[in-house]
Amino acid sequence: MKRALCIGINDYPIPDMDLQGCVNDAKAWAKLLVDNYDFAKPDVSVMLNKKATKANIVKGIKALFTGARSGDVLVLANSGHGTYVADRSGDEPMYDEAMCPYDTKDNLIVDDELRELFTALPRGVRFTFISDSCHSGSLTRAVPPELTPDHRKPRFLKPKDIGRRGIAKLADATSKHPKTFPESGMREILLSGCRADQFSFDARFGDKSYGAMTFTALGVIAAAGHDITYAGLRKRLVPALQAASFDQEPQVEGTAANKRRVVFT
Repeated sequence: MKRALCIGINDYPIPDMDLQGCVNDAKAWAKLLVDNYDFAKPDVSVMLNKKATKANIVKGIKALFTGARSGDVLVLANSGHGTYVADRSGDEPMYDEAMCPYDTKDNLIVDDELRELFTALPRGVRFTFISDSCHSGSLTRAVPPELTPDHRKPRFLKPKDIGRRGIAKLADATSKHPKTFPESGMREILLSGCRADQFSFDARFGDKSYGAMTFTALGVIAAAGHDITYAGLRKRLVPALQAASFDQEPQVEGTAANKRRVVFT
């Protein structure tokens, strides 16, 4: 079985926080899987904008996992804003990363909540999670002078823009989940748009907008061949983004065996 859920959120009910490329990201990943990796179109769901509430995303992930068995191939792709909240449950100066669904004002999806969902997968399921969003502490990285802010926008929501209800719910969620999880124990392979201290950028390429990581990854896969491994993809992604003046380093996390796998297989 091959199945995928591709999420893209451009339109947020928060003033001046809309993005341009996330819907295109979701559609592009879905098309790649169908056209090049033998995913059947009915088995690839696309969830966009208002439909991508926290409840619907969690429901969609559970549906993605339902009936999965060893050897099955699953993909979850998410493009949208990311954020963080300070960890209130411990003494150390830590923070928790979070996905921002459409209803971010009231709900966030903390990374540890995702971890709980992912660990429910049976062993042997080949699961890829693509996260083209960012988690960083401040909006201090400058836009290159030759490009206007309209061309590049960090996919990041400051905690103050989310509202107290969302932050309170996230803080409550983080207090109920473990804070660390080693790569050796990961059942999924994670392809993220940047390091935890960087931004993933939303940018215009020609006449359309995409996430910089997504657009570049699609180009790398097309150029290198569809039998590229996850490790090989990252090796090519980082210099390609740097050559385009994007200050972000995509990460591939997972077991050594999973990193050697051909993407989406």
